[in-house]
Amino acid sequence: MTATLGENVRRYRRRAGYSQEQLAEAAELSLGTIRKVEQGGTLRMESLHAIARALGVRTSALLAADAPEPVRSDDPNRLHLIELRKALTPPVGLSARLPEPGEEPSLPALRRTVLDGAKLYHADRYQSVALLLPDLLRGTDRAVEYYAEGEERASALVTRAEAYQVAGRFLTQTRHYDLAYQALAGAIADARAAEDTLSAASGVVGLCWLLLRQGRLDDAETLAMTTAEAIEPKMSTATPEQLAVWGWLALRGAAGAVRNNRPREAQAHLRMATAAAAAVGVERTDYHRHGITFGPVTVAMKSVEDAMISGDSRTALRRAEEGPLSAKGRRKAGQPSGDNWNRHRLDVGYAYVNLGDHQSGMDELKQVRAVSPEWLRHQAMARDVMRGILHKRKRTLTADMREMATYLDVAG
Repeated sequence: MTATLGENVRRYRRRAGYSQEQLAEAAELSLGTIRKVEQGGTLRMESLHAIARALGVRTSALLAADAPEPVRSDDPNRLHLIELRKALTPPVGLSARLPEPGEEPSLPALRRTVLDGAKLYHADRYQSVALLLPDLLRGTDRAVEYYAEGEERASALVTRAEAYQVAGRFLTQTRHYDLAYQALAGAIADARAAEDTLSAASGVVGLCWLLLRQGRLDDAETLAMTTAEAIEPKMSTATPEQLAVWGWLALRGAAGAVRNNRPREAQAHLRMATAAAAAVGVERTDYHRHGITFGPVTVAMKSVEDAMISGDSRTALRRAEEGPLSAKGRRKAGQPSGDNWNRHRLDVGYAYVNLGDHQSGMDELKQVRAVSPEWLRHQAMARDVMRGILHKRKRTLTADMREMATYLDVAG
C-alpha cells in the first residue's frame, strides 16, 4: 500500500531525529504547517520543497502520486468529457476494427481542425476544446484505419498524434489525469510509428507536464532529459521547431529537479533551455503543430516559477521585472502565449502575497480574470493566491477580495 504524504513526512522526520517543532524551525515554516501535513493536509510545492531540504531528501521521497480524478457532476464540461472519454477508450474486441464505410477522409481538413483545437487551447477556451475533441479524435481514428500504408498512413498517424497532444494537454490542465495519460501515450506511439521524432518528443513534453502534476518528479526529470539527449540539435543548423521542443524538454527537466530539491541539476537544465531560446532569438507562438510556444520570454517566466518553488519570492519579483520580462524586453523579444503569461502572472501575484503586498496580489488576479476567466477557475495557484490574501491580511477585506474569493470558491 502506498504511503500518504503525511506518513512520509512523519517517517523521514523521525528518521532525522526531529520533533515537529524542530522540523518547523529547520524548514522555516510554522508548526501548524508541519502538523497540518502530518494530519493528512496538503501543502504548496515550495513548502514541501522546504521540508525536503530540511530533511535532506528529495521532494519525490515525500510525495504520494495523485490518483486519477473522475469527471465530477458539477464540472461544466462534464457532458463533453464523457464523449471525449468514449473517443479515447473505444470498445476493443478480438478482431481489429475495420474502416467505416464512407468517403475518403480529408487529412488537410483534419489537420486544420487540430490547429483550431490548439489555438482554442492556448486561448483558454476550454469548453470549445472539449466540444471539438471527440469528433476530431474519431475522425483521426477513421483516417488511420482507412490508410493502410504509404505516405498517407504516416500522415494520418501524425495527424492523430497531434490531436492526441491537444487532448492530453487539455485533460492535464483540467486534472483528468487518467485520460491525459492515455492521450499523450497514444500521441507518442503514433508519432513513433510514423517515424516523426520531433512530434514524438513534443508528446514527451506534454507527458512530463502530466508527471509533474502527479508528483512523479524523478520520472519527469529523467524522461525529459533522456529525450532531450536523444534529439539534441546542432545549434548552427537547427530549425526553430527543433530548438523549441529541445528547449521545452530542458524546462521540464528543470521543473522536476527544482521541485525535487536538486538545485544544481535544475540550473544546468535551465542553462540548456536558455541556450535554445537564445538560438531562437525571439518569442515564437506559431508552433501549434507541436502544441508548444517558446522563446526567451518563456524561459525567463519559468525561471520565475523555479524561484517561487524554491521559496524565494524576492528573487521571483526581481526576475519578473528584468531582462526579457520587462516591458522593454518583451517589446524586443516578443510576447508569450496568453496561457503561459497568465500562469506567470499568478506566480508574481503569489510572490506579492508572500511579501505582504496583498493588494498587488489581488491586482494580478483581477488582471488575469479580465482576460481569461475560464482558465482562472482551473488554476490551483489562483486559489492559493486568494487563500494567502484571506489568511494573511489583517485589515478588512475589500469588496473585490470577497467577490474574488467567491468566484474561485475559496473559503475565508
